[in-house]
Amino acid sequence: MTSVLELFQHHVADGETLSLPAATRVLYSVADGEARFSTSPVELGPGHTLCWELGEETRMGSQLSAALDLNGDPKLVRCDRVELPPGGTAYLHTHQGPGIRCLVEGRFRVQSNGFGQTVERYGAWFENGSDPVEAHAVSDSTAAFVRVMILPAALLGQSSIRYVRETDKDRPKPQRYQVFVDELLPT
Repeated sequence: MTSVLELFQHHVADGETLSLPAATRVLYSVADGEARFSTSPVELGPGHTLCWELGEETRMGSQLSAALDLNGDPKLVRCDRVELPPGGTAYLHTHQGPGIRCLVEGRFRVQSNGFGQTVERYGAWFENGSDPVEAHAVSDSTAAFVRVMILPAALLGQSSIRYVRETDKDRPKPQRYQVFVDELLPT
């Protein structure tokens, strides 16, 4: 089964609300620094919300979308926040599933397969999980991103990262993680 993971950014003005129909989604409140998983209809209040949705087709208005092959073993959806101090590096690594990231603080340099991009605040990028990636905080302050990944259900409560270089496995890691959502996807 092919599914589409998409990132939307919703800005709701004071005194207004936004109603979203039922969907498999993760909502991250930028102001509160919290995320939640939902499959029900949602009403958003004032503020800036990052919204990752998993559906059957691409919809209008998404910032970034990626087609995913979800055949095989059961899957889980994970949402976490990753912080790197100024000049910090996430050493060359892969993950055990794809995902979309959105930078919420600082600036970030992401390199994969000989291609590099600098990501500004609220910029987004996709990682397929299998291509090695190295990332650097390139701002004078902490760089942080929120990501949603689709992972094998067997990783519930476990890290998905795999370091490519043997020498990096035991090195001190400057990044800090905060997991918000680790939920099995409905079958």
